[in-house]
Amino acid sequence: MSRETMLNAIRRGLRRGRLPEDQAEMLRARLARHPRHLIPARSRLPRAEQIELFLRNVEKEFGTVDRVAGPAAIPAAVADYLAGQNLPSELVAAPHPQLQAIPWSERPMLQLREGRAEASTLVSLQQAYAAIAETGTLVLPSDPTRPTTINLLAETEIVVLSASRVVGAYEEAWDLLRAESHDELTGGFMPRNVMLVTGPSRSADIEQTLELGAHGPRRLHVVLVDDDASAGQAA
Repeated sequence: MSRETMLNAIRRGLRRGRLPEDQAEMLRARLARHPRHLIPARSRLPRAEQIELFLRNVEKEFGTVDRVAGPAAIPAAVADYLAGQNLPSELVAAPHPQLQAIPWSERPMLQLREGRAEASTLVSLQQAYAAIAETGTLVLPSDPTRPTTINLLAETEIVVLSASRVVGAYEEAWDLLRAESHDELTGGFMPRNVMLVTGPSRSADIEQTLELGAHGPRRLHVVLVDDDASAGQAA
């Protein structure tokens, strides 16, 4: 179905024709300006407090966090997490340049396979685009270097996040994505899909009993890399 055919079907359902040009121009201007509603004060904090808010919210939503000083510490953090959870050392990793640049050879027992996750995948590794402090939410757009299956199919998802990519509110995350949508990331367009992930998958639909892993990973572990001097450092 073409775009015009779809719009004509909507107009018939609404029993109206095309909008007058003055109303259409008003809508175009609104889309161009991206007006926003009030932003909660809880996210308007100094950078160090913003990062701490993000970490608290991740843990509140049943996720776990490991804060490291730099990329060189990521292999040890991942290996230690897997060992602590009695998980295998095989991971399906997103083919993202920042993940590829990590010195995985420092932990030769880790076995990484780049590509899409499958139904049998136990552990996946993703690179976060950004994160939102006010709710502890990860922003995971789809693109060739961040397969969406990485976020959905594994029982355990590990996400590498740079502290400099933590923003306060949802509106700021969308601002960042719009500003950085360029040829290298999206071919000049917004991503087709943007997943907002807050903690591991869970549901309480059956008898109001919380069940983790209902529609996706049952574990979500964030490795936060301290690359923002204004946000404080890992202990």
